Amino acid sequence: MTQKTRRGASYDDVITAPNDKIAEMLGGDLYLSPRPTIPHARVLSALGSDLHDAFDRGRSGPGGWWILHEPEIHLSGDVLVPDLAGWRRERLPRLPDAAAFELSPDWICEVLSSSTEMFDRNQKMPRYALAGVAHLWIVDLRARRLEIYARSGSELARLEIHAGETVVSAPPFDGVAIDLSRVWS
Repeated sequence: MTQKTRRGASYDDVITAPNDKIAEMLGGDLYLSPRPTIPHARVLSALGSDLHDAFDRGRSGPGGWWILHEPEIHLSGDVLVPDLAGWRRERLPRLPDAAAFELSPDWICEVLSSSTEMFDRNQKMPRYALAGVAHLWIVDLRARRLEIYARSGSELARLEIHAGETVVSAPPFDGVAIDLSRVWS
């Protein structure tokens, strides 16, 4: 379970967190989450592979993106670590030579687990909207569901839900079809 472990935290608390935890900081509070389970990691690998090939490398897709697994992102004093994130190369022509990004991503994907769902939905999602993230995907592994959100004003509004063994083409990556049966396997 994601736990708030310290109020008035600093970045030193993030970098000295236990290695078996993902440390994030929101509103000055330190949150620790367990490392992803193997099924969670498998979903990330499958989905990340499809998107990376088509949009980061430009193989069998249009390219034009940087797609990264668990990048550290600093947003106005907060430290967030989404499961996957992507930046359009027109906004970020080169990857920084740094430990963290200071530019908000154009797209984020969070894979829910029983230990992180409330934190991802109730804490991180509003922060992503506030930071101007244009697109958010929520993957619910247990329900085998992909939820697609897009920025609408100051919020991320749900556009679509895809469930089961379907083939999906969803914004901002609607140039490539993703076979969800491959993602769930």
